[in-house]
Amino acid sequence: MPSIAQAPHSHAGATRRVVPGLGLAAVGVLAALGIAALLPTVSVLLIAIVLGILTRNLLPLPEQVEPGLAFAAKRLLRAGIVLLGLQLVLGDILGLGAGIIVTVVAVVAVGFAVTLLAGRLLGLSGTQTLLIASGFSICGAAAVAAVDGVVRTEDEEEVVTAVALVVVFGTLMIPALPLAAAALGLDADVTGLWAGAAVHEVAQVVAIGGTLGAAALSAAVLVKLARVLLLAPVVLLVSAHRRRTLRSRADGEAATLPPLVPLFVAGFVAMVALRSTGIVPAAVVDAAGLVQSALLAAAMFALGAGVRLSLLRRVGARPFALAAISTFAVAATGLSGVLLAS
Repeated sequence: MPSIAQAPHSHAGATRRVVPGLGLAAVGVLAALGIAALLPTVSVLLIAIVLGILTRNLLPLPEQVEPGLAFAAKRLLRAGIVLLGLQLVLGDILGLGAGIIVTVVAVVAVGFAVTLLAGRLLGLSGTQTLLIASGFSICGAAAVAAVDGVVRTEDEEEVVTAVALVVVFGTLMIPALPLAAAALGLDADVTGLWAGAAVHEVAQVVAIGGTLGAAALSAAVLVKLARVLLLAPVVLLVSAHRRRTLRSRADGEAATLPPLVPLFVAGFVAMVALRSTGIVPAAVVDAAGLVQSALLAAAMFALGAGVRLSLLRRVGARPFALAAISTFAVAATGLSGVLLAS
């Protein structure tokens, strides 16, 4: 056991190990901000993911950056999720009306049910299927990472694959959903509601809503944030199931159980509750939004840097088939609910 005198040296060593990777992520965020300034309709988070993918697959990255990228992909992401709670006001979400709220719940429930069933039929692992269901039904890469924090996936490639599929299919939805809406004769407001109910990442929803006008963008983001709000109960259910599973496999021996409510999820809920009281000044909300965007952009860059295109070729067609099925289920449920509620 290290002595008290040795502890600061150990902490300093751990800090030095993450600095190169965090520095690379910071450069990625700055580059994403620069590109977003030139392309204002494209989200910084989406750009950061793409830059991460390009960096990993086009440049020879030294081993020294890996600890920092891992830190950004997990710790910074969780901090960003906590601050994301300050962007949610329960009153605004309740103001969407019962029909849209029921639609949001149905999207998550149907998305999970269809994805879990299809994953089993396709022969994919339970954790891979669960990660894809989380990302496609709730809020993309953040949900993948949140659920991974509970199930503690042993095969890191499953996490990377789920994130990569969120990027690929969510990006395809940016042109596809407006085209489908136009073919169906939907107006901008209904299209915005559908985008919020159907598209995987907040960033991708913003990219669609930004082309539809301010009112449609606001509606799209609000519906999407309602889905984000369901991250907390979903993680709670997954954690409870995981604890029961581990207890049943322990055979009386001690087992390492995940917390029933992960700390970052509790922080997210606390921030939602705090913002909903109305006591948080607008300047604080705006500042927190900037910090949250920076943290999530760094995390998205790190998650993108975990995507090896050679891996996607190696995993085969089944995860892609599941992603397509999940996307269709979520989009169809969202469209049905929005049309019934409108």
